[in-house]
Amino acid sequence: MDASATAAEPIPPEVPREAGAGAAGAVFVARGLTKTYRVGELEVPALRQVDLEIGAGEFIVILGPSGSGKSTLLNILGGLDTPSSGEALFRDHVLSGATEAELTRYRREHVGFVFQAYNLIPSLTARENVALVTEIAADPMRPEEALARVGLADRMDHFPAQLSGGEQQRVAIARAIAKRPDVLLCDEPTGALDCKTGITVLRAILDSNRQLGATAIIITHNAAIAAMADRVLYLADGLVARIERNAQRREPEEIAW
Repeated sequence: MDASATAAEPIPPEVPREAGAGAAGAVFVARGLTKTYRVGELEVPALRQVDLEIGAGEFIVILGPSGSGKSTLLNILGGLDTPSSGEALFRDHVLSGATEAELTRYRREHVGFVFQAYNLIPSLTARENVALVTEIAADPMRPEEALARVGLADRMDHFPAQLSGGEQQRVAIARAIAKRPDVLLCDEPTGALDCKTGITVLRAILDSNRQLGATAIIITHNAAIAAMADRVLYLADGLVARIERNAQRREPEEIAW
């Protein structure tokens, strides 16, 4: 979902609420979460009875091979997809069974997305790309502040073609954090980057988690990134195979791949 598509969406009604639905202190709660895709006459399971809780302000890394259900889980938590069965909650917002209009409001008000593809508009400067989001957010930071937070104060009037891959990804992060989201959902944010550039991008995500209090969830194939997390979720065949907590988190500059 790119910024231009978001800006064009009408303002829908409020997401329905269910008092006390979420666990105390949890931002996300999943119970029996299942997603099955139909391919022709075949049913392909992507998630199988996933139970999960993620706390406010956590930094979560989700690891797993291709086809393990990582992106499907992230898309459901982000309101980009809906489960086939089970329950998904954001605080007291019921995501499972919500209408597209309700999910649009949820995404707009609470979620910042960072994808492997930067999804920047080539004809707009970095500042203008970020401004697309700030124009529709309820309480945004100024585009200049968002870009400064990711170290691009001196590049904000450059077009995407004038920026490196790492700089473009940091513009995408600035766009995501500019609306002060409750959660920052990142799908392979370093997948197309070399180690040095990837570390710069991870630093921007971690700083947003710490300084803005956004719950950060990163899905990746890169096991080295797991050392940054509060908790690491390992997915396999649509199941949460195990969850590990890091006794001591490492800074982005301390990891390499």
